[in-house]
Amino acid sequence: MKVTVNGVRRDLPVGVTVAEAVADLTSLRRGVAVAVNGEVLPQAVWSGLSLTEGDRLEVLTAAQGG
Repeated sequence: MKVTVNGVRRDLPVGVTVAEAVADLTSLRRGVAVAVNGEVLPQAVWSGLSLTEGDRLEVLTAAQGG
């Protein structure tokens, strides 16, 4: 299925969860913010929410420094 991840169209397996998609992008577990179709999601729901065709997934990680 086609999903837009951080502005780039990608093919992901049908039924992939938000948690699985995030794990594919980063090994970080803290300092990660996720939005699906413009809605920010708490980490507690990532593993129970499957992405669907056409979804827009944004994954942001915190960076330290200044």
